[in-house]
Amino acid sequence: MTKIGFDNEKYLELQSKNIRRRISEFGGKLYLEFGGKLFDDYHASRVLPGFQPDSKVKLLLELKDEAEIVIVISAGDIEKNKRRGDLGITYDLETLRLIDAFRGIGLFVGSVVITQYNSQCAADAFKKRLESMGIRVYIHYSIPDYPSNIPFIVSENGFGRNEYVETERSLVVVTAPGPGSGKMATCLSQLYHENKKNVRAGYAKFETFPVWNLPLKHPVNLAYEAATADLDDVNMIDPFHLEAYGKTTVNYNRDIEIFPVLNAIFEKIQGVSPYKSPTDMGVNMAGFCITDDDAVCDASKQEIVRRYFASRCAQKQGLADKEEVYKLELLMNQTHVSAKDRPVVEHALARAESTGLPAVAIELPDGKIITGKTSSLLGASAAALLNALKELAGIDHDIKLISPNEIEPIQVLKTKHMGNHNPRLHTDEILIALAICGVTNLYAQKALNQLDKLRGCELHSTVILSGVDENVFKRLGINITCEPQYHTKKLYNK
Repeated sequence: MTKIGFDNEKYLELQSKNIRRRISEFGGKLYLEFGGKLFDDYHASRVLPGFQPDSKVKLLLELKDEAEIVIVISAGDIEKNKRRGDLGITYDLETLRLIDAFRGIGLFVGSVVITQYNSQCAADAFKKRLESMGIRVYIHYSIPDYPSNIPFIVSENGFGRNEYVETERSLVVVTAPGPGSGKMATCLSQLYHENKKNVRAGYAKFETFPVWNLPLKHPVNLAYEAATADLDDVNMIDPFHLEAYGKTTVNYNRDIEIFPVLNAIFEKIQGVSPYKSPTDMGVNMAGFCITDDDAVCDASKQEIVRRYFASRCAQKQGLADKEEVYKLELLMNQTHVSAKDRPVVEHALARAESTGLPAVAIELPDGKIITGKTSSLLGASAAALLNALKELAGIDHDIKLISPNEIEPIQVLKTKHMGNHNPRLHTDEILIALAICGVTNLYAQKALNQLDKLRGCELHSTVILSGVDENVFKRLGINITCEPQYHTKKLYNK
């Protein structure tokens, strides 16, 4: 059972108070750059057990009468069909998804800003599409020598060329479908225009990690480095904060490197900078809400191990280089953990060795580990899933939830009519079969009722999971890792 180490209710209370204080300090208007994921922040919930994945959304709902959302998307990302790695959808479609998601919970989406615009045809088409849906769209242009040429940036030919985004609320949350979209530049451009209109407004940044008031090498902060290993983000002591206040705080390299430039831009726009350090810009109160340091340390170490396996698999697939893996290995050394500290790994490998075929192990909430093997009817993932559900439901493992006679017609459908070469059932297929059997089979229904208990469980596969199985496990909330090996020599694995 995972130990709770974070007070989510306290977090929401402190965070909303801090944001309201910033709004007041800046005279009633705040542009808040939101980093990370607004919806489904599972990294935070894994390393801070007790943090709810929808905490940021709940926070905004507490401020809903004061807040509006501005979504920023880069014209270059639209042109390149850039995709979100976790969802696999392009940034333009993710923008539409975000609008629907925000509206669906009652938050006001004010507009979309297309940044780094340089007459890209795809950006023009997306703008037209949004406007046909009744969504306001603004254009912000590429600025030569951004962010170094400050006199040009803070001029009529720099920020002055951008369209002024009309906003209605005191809190303007600036978010994006992914990194590099231009959130900060959009906020600064707005400050320039607000200042020209004699409107008092300020800027702040909301990023959960790194946690500024935890030590530099705290496992929570090292887990953030693990999560951003592909971006070369590095946690650093904030030298500006240390010089200004004599206090040691943690930030990351990009914010520290850009701060002198950002400070100069503030001074150019407003005459004086409101901040003495990049840490000053943040509104993150997560560090004050940790209730059990040992629990969050243990959880963060496990996250680093998971990220290590993910990086090795990405390298095997040609999606990561060896330097990324080396960085994860270094982080594991710094936290004194290894792959052996992930219990499901040993059990999965042992089952695979005994059968000579791929195997999967799942650690249940009570710590018991269940395995699944590859058979003629089921893949190892499907078998492990069924075995886990049986264990959770207290069903004897000799009882068949789905008979071979019920599985065989599905295999015929797959291979004879759907063109699949692999007759074994994937996890999505076995769950559909289980749901159908549940109509007449009480054991099947009892097993199906245990699905929610799998959320937060750990899983390891001795081969890289198929896209289907990986997606199902993620939807069930299971934390997965895999050995960097393919089951077959095929280059394309569905």
